[in-house]
Amino acid sequence: MGIDFASSPRPTLGVEWEMALVDRRSRDLVSSAAEVIDAVHAEDEAAGPKVQKELLRNTLEVVTGICDTVAEAADDLSESLRGIRRITDPMGLELMCSGTHPFAQWDVQQVTESPRYAELIERTQMWGRQMLIWGVHVHVGIDSVHKVLPLLNSLLNYYPHLQALSGSSPFWTGTDTGYASNRALMFQQLPTAGLPFQFGAWGEFESYVDDMLVTGVIDGLSDVRWDIRPSPTLGTIEVRVCDGTPTLQELRALTALVHCLVVHLDDRLEAGETLPTMPPWHVQENKWRAARYGLDAEVIVSAAGAERLVTDDLTELLNRLEPVAARLHCADDLALVAQIPGRGASYQRQRAVAAATAEDPLVAVVDSLVAEMRAGRPT
Repeated sequence: MGIDFASSPRPTLGVEWEMALVDRRSRDLVSSAAEVIDAVHAEDEAAGPKVQKELLRNTLEVVTGICDTVAEAADDLSESLRGIRRITDPMGLELMCSGTHPFAQWDVQQVTESPRYAELIERTQMWGRQMLIWGVHVHVGIDSVHKVLPLLNSLLNYYPHLQALSGSSPFWTGTDTGYASNRALMFQQLPTAGLPFQFGAWGEFESYVDDMLVTGVIDGLSDVRWDIRPSPTLGTIEVRVCDGTPTLQELRALTALVHCLVVHLDDRLEAGETLPTMPPWHVQENKWRAARYGLDAEVIVSAAGAERLVTDDLTELLNRLEPVAARLHCADDLALVAQIPGRGASYQRQRAVAAATAEDPLVAVVDSLVAEMRAGRPT
């Protein structure tokens, strides 16, 4: 089958921010997304598609319009959050974002009523029911279909950097998993989720999708749930690596990093370069190392197998991206990336709160995540 790619004439931005509804008293999850979304839409019809339902009824997905800069995307999200809080505050609900909830139980969560979600749960059973996870997705516009797969394949070299910086799911159903991102390894249990195949040409991607449709693995392109994937109808590459991000400040940092990476690699393509890639086995190992060790991960940085501490490699990467950030008007946002290792990524902050709390440590973790979300920055 042919898949048309709606090319974007400029490197636009779009962000999808998944977040959880939490009861202010119990700090547990609340399945009130449908009521909240209906109330938001009734209050402001223009906000319609900017707050959406997700698989579970405890989840809201806040999405931006088509933006040109990180600042524009952040303002868009902030406006949506203000509208949501006008509804949730009187209901006794708080907003929280992380890769997982520290102590909530997956088997009591309610699934959103939808034929698509019902089919997903019927097919995937326990693994589908356990998708009590939240993430951030960043879309960047691409001007030619011929660039999409070279860019996607090269972006995989930076997978561990994004995963380590965003890791925010150390706890699962009341247990410390030992991972910076338990979410990363959970989500890949779904069919077609996880790392993408490294296709060399768009026709190979079209053949893959055709095979998946013919064999009934998927019903449409949206069922290809790769961590980085083409979004043909939007004309974007969608980077879905990051765990749920607790604060708007960190969201700005990660969005800027993704935006700059894509544009930097696009510039190299325009200059006639062949973009660097790594074998799938190195990419897979890097994903595991970043999920397990976070900012302490030693990652593979070349096809030859050279290794380096991810934070050391990140420092050089940020320096290389500074000219691109200036061009994209996000230099201040990109500079925020360097602050994350200094103060601790979310998985580290959550563990620190739990270790410092004698009574109900995971309740204290939820309180810290709620406070960070409201403050818009790590507290």
